[in-house]
Amino acid sequence: MPKLLTLTFVILGAAALFPRPAMALRFSAPTSKFNYTDASGKKQSVDVVDKYYPKKIVQPIAKADAQIDPKMRRAATIAEERARAHSLSKCWHFVKEALVAAGVVKSRPQTPLAKQAGQELVNNYGFKKLPVSNPYEAPVGSVLVYGAKRAAGHVEIRTETGFVSDFRSKTPSRRPLLGVFAKS
Repeated sequence: MPKLLTLTFVILGAAALFPRPAMALRFSAPTSKFNYTDASGKKQSVDVVDKYYPKKIVQPIAKADAQIDPKMRRAATIAEERARAHSLSKCWHFVKEALVAAGVVKSRPQTPLAKQAGQELVNNYGFKKLPVSNPYEAPVGSVLVYGAKRAAGHVEIRTETGFVSDFRSKTPSRRPLLGVFAKS
């Protein structure tokens, strides 16, 4: 037993006095390289990627707000069921139909342009503008209205996983956000 204790102290003392040889005891896998010759005939090498790290979710999944009418969430579900893979340039038409089908509004809104949707929803249907400036922070079921200088604008409904109008999208419109509207 005393010999083993003495041997342990000698090894630990050597590691403390001479750290470089002790670091060589650590095992490390060699980095693999891929060698090739480029178009100009020059030899090149690059590291081999052996692990794939997918793009992290930057924006969180939307949350349901208990203060918002549950029919708004139903409108989001209806709009999602009816949405297409690509835009038909009928966003306001599809959002109107979803709001009527869910019973959020009793009659179909009459404004022709999507950028006018917010004013009509507030003035005629009891919606309120929410203090939200980031589309990702909008609660599920809320109506997002976007402006455009010379175009009709855009309207979409926030879903748990993204945004929906006449098509589904994981990202909001790039147009300037005029407001986020909901009924309580």
